[in-house]
Amino acid sequence: MEFLRPASWEEALAAKAAHPAAVPLAGGTDVMVELNFDHRRPAHLIDLGRVAALSAWERDGDTVRLGASVPYTRIMTELSAELPGLARAAHTVASPQIRNRGGVGGNLGTASPAGDAHPALLASGADIEVASVRGTRRVPVDDFYTGVKRNALAPDELIRAIHLPAARGPQQFSKVGTRNAMVIAVCAFGLALHPDRRTLRTGIGSAAPTPVRAKAAEEFLTSVLDEERCWETGRAPGEAALRQFGQLASGACNPIDDVRGSAAYRRHAVGVMARRTFTWAWQALGTEQRRNGASCA
Repeated sequence: MEFLRPASWEEALAAKAAHPAAVPLAGGTDVMVELNFDHRRPAHLIDLGRVAALSAWERDGDTVRLGASVPYTRIMTELSAELPGLARAAHTVASPQIRNRGGVGGNLGTASPAGDAHPALLASGADIEVASVRGTRRVPVDDFYTGVKRNALAPDELIRAIHLPAARGPQQFSKVGTRNAMVIAVCAFGLALHPDRRTLRTGIGSAAPTPVRAKAAEEFLTSVLDEERCWETGRAPGEAALRQFGQLASGACNPIDDVRGSAAYRRHAVGVMARRTFTWAWQALGTEQRRNGASCA
């Protein structure tokens, strides 16, 4: 195995172009496990640790550009206001040591449906910035996941950054696991309210071959919020509407039975988390609007 250590982004792209099968190594929290258990033995590793630009973030107007290697610890401490859903998800990632090393780029690179960042990225409507020596492009997160542990990256491309809208409303994240730390999600759910557009988005993890949105549930509840004038009045939808929202969210799943949970349990849990995360987010929106002395419009 050859270990490549580019000192700049340009050198990293050149190395990936020269060795398309090379495996990028940033935080290493997934790659090193596979290497240690001999599940993968690539001919080349590309260590991205010296590429400083990958560990920086910036806000440009209403958008946050998050470097692929910004660790979860910094997302929690520096971006909880701009990216509250992702910050909440970051709190649930493994242990402090892993949160100090791992970043969102690793979750996207491995594209495991159980990655904790995916529901928040889907709910916020992120774009993934990828690059090669041929140029740079942005991939909407909805199009990024192409199969079980597969993504839209070309063989010579690397993930450079994630572009996320700064939150204009409350965002929530919920995860079911066998314990509170050091656990892979049985299933997870992210939700973001977008009061400026009077809509909401969702994200589901570990309940289908890829991370997915519950689009039918989103459309249904968006219609209810409009028809019942919830945005204007601040009233929450009725219990029947929330049950339907949960059922539609469950219907977006295509889970499997495995050692962490049954398919039936995952569907049930996603429905419960959908109702809960919306309720928490709606309550937070009301609190925020009352604090600002504004309506919910």
